[in-house]
Amino acid sequence: MLCALAASVAQAQTPAAEAAPAAPAAPVAPAVVPPPPPMVVGSATPGPAAEQLIVTDTKVGTGKEATTGATVYMHYTGWLYRPLAKHMHGKQFDSSIPRGEPLDFVLGAGRVIKGWDQGIQGMKVGGKRTLIIPSELAYGSRPSPGSGIPPNSALIFDVELMDVK
Repeated sequence: MLCALAASVAQAQTPAAEAAPAAPAAPVAPAVVPPPPPMVVGSATPGPAAEQLIVTDTKVGTGKEATTGATVYMHYTGWLYRPLAKHMHGKQFDSSIPRGEPLDFVLGAGRVIKGWDQGIQGMKVGGKRTLIIPSELAYGSRPSPGSGIPPNSALIFDVELMDVK
């Protein structure tokens, strides 16, 4: 449409050799521009897609290493993963910090979500990580009732390894 408009403007500016009656110009419809997608306040760029486990060390620990079969003591805060939200953190659904008691479990025994068993491997005491966990390594289509986690949700956890025994 724009090309046709440009061609008719160019013809109108070029003197015609013969004076021929001009055909009435067809009305040009304005271009339809879709509205921009909704933006979350505080976001600048989208985060990574939660298609696989994403592990980011925010502080590397120096103590004993978390290995399969060891009991680990973790402080954590969990949020719904929202790639356009500030720091990709959506609604918080749980945290051990206000309770003052770290969560303890045997690493690799299947007592926590798979994303934790995989994402905590190799951490050292004093270390902090952010885990972005896809739904299939979290709760999938069946989250705990009352957890505030919708089915098929990717999650993001900030974790700190307090101790390994």
